Amino acid sequence: MPATTDRGEPEMTDHDAWSGTVVRRSRGLLDGSNLYRRVTVRLEDGSTRRVTVGRELWDALAVGDRLEQPAGGHPRRG
Repeated sequence: MPATTDRGEPEMTDHDAWSGTVVRRSRGLLDGSNLYRRVTVRLEDGSTRRVTVGRELWDALAVGDRLEQPAGGHPRRG
């Protein structure tokens, strides 16, 4: 059985290829010491997924931007 998020959605892995539109940006100290930057992406099939991104990509993204991840790659602006 595939891993799921706390909302029961299938969890995306580094091996999945996907593309979509950023609908929300968020960040937080989830473990008390590391700042995690996440974006919520609406995929082409209409579902949404939360994706962790690095600082440079976080700074470059805005709501409405396209984001994609090639199979085996890292998220990037599309």
